[in-house]
Formats: sequence, C-alpha cells, structure tokens
Amino acid sequence: MSAPTVLAVIPARGGSKGVPGKNLATVGGVPLVVRAVHACLASEYVTDVLVSTDDAPIAAAARGAGADVLHRPAEIAGDTASSEAAVLHALDAYESGHRRSVDVVLLVQCTSPFLDRADLDGVARAVTEEGADTALTVAPFHGFVWRAAEPGGADGHGVNHDRSHRPRRQDRPQDHLETGAAYAMRVEGFRKAGHRFFGRTALVATDPARALEIDDPHDLARARALAPLLDTRRSEPEPPEPRLPSREDVEAVVLDFDGTQTDDRVYIDSTGRETVAVHRGDGLGIAALRRTPGLKLLILSTEENPVVAARARKLRIPVLHGIDRKGEALRQWCEREGLRPERVLYVGNDVNDLPCFELVGWPVAVADAHDTVRAAARAVTSTPGGGGAIREIASWILGKELTPK
Repeated sequence: MSAPTVLAVIPARGGSKGVPGKNLATVGGVPLVVRAVHACLASEYVTDVLVSTDDAPIAAAARGAGADVLHRPAEIAGDTASSEAAVLHALDAYESGHRRSVDVVLLVQCTSPFLDRADLDGVARAVTEEGADTALTVAPFHGFVWRAAEPGGADGHGVNHDRSHRPRRQDRPQDHLETGAAYAMRVEGFRKAGHRFFGRTALVATDPARALEIDDPHDLARARALAPLLDTRRSEPEPPEPRLPSREDVEAVVLDFDGTQTDDRVYIDSTGRETVAVHRGDGLGIAALRRTPGLKLLILSTEENPVVAARARKLRIPVLHGIDRKGEALRQWCEREGLRPERVLYVGNDVNDLPCFELVGWPVAVADAHDTVRAAARAVTSTPGGGGAIREIASWILGKELTPK
C-alpha cells in the first residue's frame, strides 16, 4: 500500500493590518513564510508544500525556500476570507494539476514562528495512523479564564471555574489552548464538512513556550526576543535544489520576445528600420516544443513591431503583441484555450513580466533578467536571453538535449 499524500497548505496573504508585510517579517533573520516552509519540508509525513498567496514577494520567498506556490484569487484573499476557503482552493488546484487525490491536508499558519516539524508530524500522524479525522496543536493551559459581561471589564464572571470554589491546579481537569499553528484534516471529511473540526479530533500537545501567534507589533517584538533561545531547538532542511519543469508539469509555454528571444538590443539603420538578432538554437527548441502533442505555444510581447510578427510566422506559433497589460492578456488567453494557469510556463526577463509570473505555475527567468524578475522566478536558465535560453527550457520540458536533425 502506497504512503498517503499529505499536502501542507500555508495561506500567506500580502495584506495585513495588524503588522504590515507580516508574512515577510523576519524572526531570527528568516521571513515568517520561509520558517513555515522549512518546518513543512522537515516533516516526516508531509509530501508536498503549497503556499497560497496573492503577493509576488511572498511567492518569490516561498519558491526560494522550496515550496510550490499557488496564486490566491482576490475573492478569497481579503480580510474576511476564511482559511478554509484558501485550503479548499489549494486542494482543487493541486488535485487538478497533479491528477491525483490528496489523503490528508494540513493547514499551517506562518504567523506561528516557532512551529516545529514535531508539531506537523504529530497532527499528521494522528490522522494518517491513529484514526483521528482532524487534529490540531494545543498547549497545556492551567489559567483561570474570566469574561466581562459588559464592555470595560465590569461584572466579570469565571468561564472555566466557579469563583466561589477555586480548586488546586492538580485537582482541576487539564485544559488546552489552541495554538493556531497547525491543523490536519482527512480530505474527504473536510470537503463534506467545509470546516477544520469534524469527526474525532485529536489534540497534539506542544511546548507552551513555543505557542506564540503574531497578530500585532508587540507579538513580533516578543518573537524576535525569544528567537535566540527557541531557534536552537529547531531543525531546518538544507535549501533544496530548484526543480526544473517537465512535460508533466506544463500544458503551455508562453514566451516574451525582447530580452528573452533576443539579447534586448535593437539595431537601427539610417532609414529608421529596426532589426534584432535571435538565436538559431531557440528556433530549434521552439520547433521541438511545437511538435509535442498537446502542448500549446504563444509569443506575448509589449512591443508592437513587425519583427515580432515576422518571427512568430517563421516559428509557426501564435502571437499577441502590442499588449500593455500582459498579465490580463495572458489570463484571457488561458480562459479561451481552456488552460489552467498553474500548468502554464511563462518565460520573461523584465519587470513588465511580473504580472504574468504571479499568474502562472511556472514563471521562468532568463539568466540576465532583472534582479526582481530572477527573484520571483521558479527556475532561472543558465543561458542569457537571445543566447539559447529557450532551447535550454525546451530541453528541460522534453527531458533531453536538443540537437539539429
């Protein structure tokens, strides 16, 4: 019997009112989203890690840490959107893109900076091996809880105790405080219930010293002060080698033109006529991709230049050029072609390509791309634009070196 597929989903919105830019705030010198990814990668049970975000810098940091990234639509990325909505969206995208079902899904909150692999192993084990339907991390709690009947604290009454009889701690039932760090759910039950607590719920106790959620600047300051003490207990994986895309990953390849298929230089003669130089190896790579059954190709360019259309005709692939909003044009093209954006590879080199990077599952930068573009890419070629970078990408996808026939 094969091991279960355990998907860890880390919701990481770009917007945060309490702590602006919270998910990229550093604790112990490491961004919160990266700390969460590292903990998931270190887990014995987690098979895949997916960060759901609407923010390009968060996406870049997550990819650099070794996670897959899913663009989170605006309708489930606002202040009122639930974590369950993000998890369901991530499940649908993962199962559609990988063509296999997930057995157990973990909701992992990167606002818990001291989340450890032991926490994730505990909740995952409870569901995969110990018969629980759901599980969550908790911290043992012995406090007396009070609630005010009126605003301002007037007329307080005990919640977990009778104020006329205060038993000793050892005589009271053990209470647990939900840490907010990690949850595990059996996927079939989660889809039916629509929330993270259904069926038999296991409580996985964690060290109370690590039970800290960052909701405001004071929490962040406290986490940074504790990091030198608590991070000595954390085990983080070595940064993974970036995975290159294969044919199984992509259904379409979309190519920028200037700076990607060219070296970004333009030659102008005395009549004002513009010419550019392209690489024969790129033509070889594009031809090989064009012959691949079921793989769609497109050139998408901001420039409205006859040379772009001429090159597309020679390569015998469609072109959209003179495009101001490349991200929107790419989204509409995917809809017309019936393509899932997470299965699209886009190759670019400059900042106007970033909206396309945010949309697709495989943003790829050429070696000499702008620093911001390389940082946001999931893979970077070793070859510069106009120097055979497209041929290199074609060899990744087809799994072989391309040679002239």
